[in-house]
Amino acid sequence: MKNKKNLLLSMLSASMAFVLLAGCSNNNSSAPPANEPGKQEESKSESEPPKSNLYELGKEDLEVSFYGNYGWYDMPKWGKDPASKWIQDNLKVNVTAISSGGNNAQKLQTMIAGGDLPDIIWTERGADVERLREAGLLVPLDEYIEKYPNFKKNLTEQHLALLRSSDGKVYQLPNYYTQQPNGNAGYAINKKIYKELGSPKLETTDDLYEYLKAVKEKFPDVVPFETGLAKEGHGIDQIFSSFKEGNLSFTRFYGVPDGDKIVSIYKDPGFRESVVFVAKLMREKLMTQDANTQTEDQVKQKAMNGKFAVIATFDPMKMLSAADAELKKADPEDGYMFIQPIAKEGLDRSKIYPGTFNQLGWNVAVITKKAKNPEAVFALLDWMTGPEGSMVLNWGPPGPDGYWNGFEADGVTPKFNKEKYLNDPDTLAEINGKAGDLVWVGNTMFLDNTKKKMLSTVPPENIDFSNRWQMEVTWATQGDFTEFLNWEPAPDSEEGIIRQSIRDIWLTARAKSMYAKTDEEALQILDKAHDDSMQIGYEKFLNHVTKVWTENKKALNK
Repeated sequence: MKNKKNLLLSMLSASMAFVLLAGCSNNNSSAPPANEPGKQEESKSESEPPKSNLYELGKEDLEVSFYGNYGWYDMPKWGKDPASKWIQDNLKVNVTAISSGGNNAQKLQTMIAGGDLPDIIWTERGADVERLREAGLLVPLDEYIEKYPNFKKNLTEQHLALLRSSDGKVYQLPNYYTQQPNGNAGYAINKKIYKELGSPKLETTDDLYEYLKAVKEKFPDVVPFETGLAKEGHGIDQIFSSFKEGNLSFTRFYGVPDGDKIVSIYKDPGFRESVVFVAKLMREKLMTQDANTQTEDQVKQKAMNGKFAVIATFDPMKMLSAADAELKKADPEDGYMFIQPIAKEGLDRSKIYPGTFNQLGWNVAVITKKAKNPEAVFALLDWMTGPEGSMVLNWGPPGPDGYWNGFEADGVTPKFNKEKYLNDPDTLAEINGKAGDLVWVGNTMFLDNTKKKMLSTVPPENIDFSNRWQMEVTWATQGDFTEFLNWEPAPDSEEGIIRQSIRDIWLTARAKSMYAKTDEEALQILDKAHDDSMQIGYEKFLNHVTKVWTENKKALNK
C-alpha cells in the first residue's frame, strides 16, 4: 500500500467568496440583538456585507506541524514544489514535517509520551485514532464541519456515521473520499505479443490459460503471467476475483460473506478454485516463478523491457505508464493496454471486481490538542478539500500561464488551459508526482470529474496512458469495499491477538499452496490452515468481523 492540504484562502475569487459566505449564511447573521436600541447601523449594514466568522487564510502567518504515521512516508519539502510554494506565498501557510525515521510506531509513541504531538497526524483509521482519542489528545471536529463549507458539502451522512467514534463525535477527516468508483487494479496485456498471437479472445479463465500456454511456446524468454508482489497478495488476489462474482472482501480478513455472516475463506468454493488455478500456472511455468520473492524494481524492469505477456495486480498503472512510453519509443505499436476483467466461464463478467475502492479512502487526518489554533488548522484542511485547494495541489497554481485559471460562474468548474496541458506535460507530471504525498484530504469525486471534463476536450492521442485506461476500464471495474471498513481489531484485544496468529497461518498457507505439486495437495493445505485457525479462535475473530460488517451496513443504510 504505497502511495499516497492547506488552509482557507485570503485572496478568494469573487465567486469562491460567495460560495463560502453562502455556506455559512445560517450561522453568521450579524444583525444586532432585538433588545439593543435603534438599528443605528442599519444603513451601514445594508451597504456592507456581513463579516464571515470563518478563519481567513492569509490574514496572518500560519505555522502547521504535520506527522505522516508511516515508515515509508516523507513529506516533500514545503515550498519547493509549485503547489505548496503558491500556498506558502498566497495563504501565508508554512507546514513543517516531522519524520518517522522509518519507525513510525515508535515515533508516535515517543511523541505521545513526551506530550510533543504535531498539529496534524496522518494515519490509518482504527486503533491509533482511538488510542489518541481515548487519551484525550484529539480535537472533536463536528462544530467545524458544520461551520465550514467543503467537508459539510462533500461528506455524506453515511461517511460521517462511519467516521464517528463511540462517543458520538467525529475526530478524523478522510483522504480520497468519494461516492463513485476509482482505482487501478486489473488485468493488462503486452499489445505486441497479443497481436503476434492473433489477438485471441481473452474473457474467461480458460481463455487466459490457453493464451498463457501459447505465450510460453512462442516467446520462451517472456513470463506469460506476471503477478507483481505475490507475497502481498498481488496477482493472486486478482485471480481470486475471476472465480467469484461480487467479490469485495478479497483476502483482507481471511473470510468471505455468506448470508449475514463472515465465514472461513478456506472453505469458499471460488477461493479454492482460484488456489488450484494458481498452483497449476506455477507448476506449468506459466507465471512468475519467483512471485513470492521478487522485488518491485524487478517487476518494473520486466515491464520496461516487455518481458511479460499478461499482468494482473493491485496497481499496475504507474509501472505500465512509464513502460508503455518506453516501449513506444522503439515501436509505436508496442506497449500495454488494459482489458476487461477475466471471469470463470459462466460467471457474469460485469460482477467481477479485480480491485476495490472504499468511500473513505485509505487513511485519515486528525487534529491534536497541541494545535494552538485548531480552527485555523481545520480551515486549512477544509480549503484543501474544496475546489481551489484541490486544483492547486493537483494542477498547480492558477493563472494565465498555468494549467487552469480560476473558475466559471458556478465557482466549482475550473477554466482549464488546454494548450498548456498539451504543450507542457512535464511540469504537470512534477506536480502530480508530489500530489500523492501532499493531498491529505483528497476530494476524489471533484478531482476525477474535473479531470474527465478536461480530457474530454483533448484529442484521444494526447490523453496519457493512466488517464485513458482509468476512464475506459479500471474505474468502472472496482467494487465498493466500504461496508467492510474498520474490521481490524485493536492489536492488544483478544480478537487482535487471535488475528495475528491467524495471519501467520494464512501467509504460510498462501505461499505453500502456490507451489503445490497437485490440485489435491493445494486443497489439503487450505483444509489444514482452516483446522489450525479454528483451534486458535478463528471463529471468534470472524464473529468480530461480522459484527463490524453488520454495523457498517446499518450506517450505510444497506
